[in-house]
Amino acid sequence: MTVSGAGQLNQRVTFQRRGEIDDGYGNSITGDWTDQFSVSARVQPKLGGEEVIASRLTGVQPLIVTVRSSTQTRQVTPAWRAFDARAGKGDDGAPKRLFNILSSANVDERGAYIDFLVSEGQPG
Repeated sequence: MTVSGAGQLNQRVTFQRRGEIDDGYGNSITGDWTDQFSVSARVQPKLGGEEVIASRLTGVQPLIVTVRSSTQTRQVTPAWRAFDARAGKGDDGAPKRLFNILSSANVDERGAYIDFLVSEGQPG
């Protein structure tokens, strides 16, 4: 994706990753999702599709989330996830609009922006 200016980064996403906690026996186990940082982004829909999950057809909406490249955003891997910060979280603390990160790429090949291929509507 080509971003011609900061005006196209008109949305906000928050990146999360799972924390590690001690299980009380000296072992590290995977904890809950914790917010890491929020950045301005462009969220661009791609063509949707359907996947079979648990023997059921599920609507999956792939999106491209574009952010400025920084030391924070370069740390993000497919083990992380993101959510629409403007949509926020529900009463139960769960994000209302969740994006599961599938891959990342430096599409402009200049290191200015990072494009994340994400899916919305698919369990993480």
